[in-house]
Amino acid sequence: MKVHLFIPCLVDQFYPNVAVSMCRILRKLGVEYVYPSEQTCCGQPAFNTGYHAEASQLAERFLKIFESAETVVAPSGSCISMTRIFYPQLELSQSARNISDRLAPRLFEFSEFLVRELEVDEVGAQFSGKVTYHDSCHSLRELNVVDAPRRLIRNVRGVELTELNDMQTCCGFGGTFAVKFPAVSASMGEDKVTAIERTGAHLVVSNDSSCLMQISGILMRRGSRILTMHLAELLAQGI
Repeated sequence: MKVHLFIPCLVDQFYPNVAVSMCRILRKLGVEYVYPSEQTCCGQPAFNTGYHAEASQLAERFLKIFESAETVVAPSGSCISMTRIFYPQLELSQSARNISDRLAPRLFEFSEFLVRELEVDEVGAQFSGKVTYHDSCHSLRELNVVDAPRRLIRNVRGVELTELNDMQTCCGFGGTFAVKFPAVSASMGEDKVTAIERTGAHLVVSNDSSCLMQISGILMRRGSRILTMHLAELLAQGI
């Protein structure tokens, strides 16, 4: 199998090790991958802020770059949600719409690709400690990616997975929401981190780096010793 890698802006600029970890895992599983170097933003920030015309331009570009892809995999539920779920809501050229319709079923968040497509839920990772998992809103509500990351985490040797109370609660990031409504965003983040601390976990894992940015910032301000890690990074431990 050959996949095209879609590496979101936030991962590219701030968390490159997430992409490197994903590549290590795919390589171990024998999956061939290519990285189209001309890729940029999928348009989600513009779309969420109401700039739909600008989002459409970025969507057209994304679709042209990935037009030939058989399968596209990204370490981000939110960006896959944008390309799979929300592109049809944009005003696109007919050619771009045709590509979008054809490509949508082949766009995968990393954990769902491993579990649903490859039928893999154990990659040989090992990590000693108590772990909790944060569901990003797009993964949970748009993609219905709930079981896949948990199966993968449970099969990491040495890990004890403990669930958050009210796991459906948002961390408060929401992209530009955190900029427009910083007080609300911070309050939501504080509630999420309090729930994380109550689990007694040593590590909080998510499949969206944007959520981890929000959570890690609050943890650091509290002086907490709880670490944050993307799911791909956890699965790359010890392999």
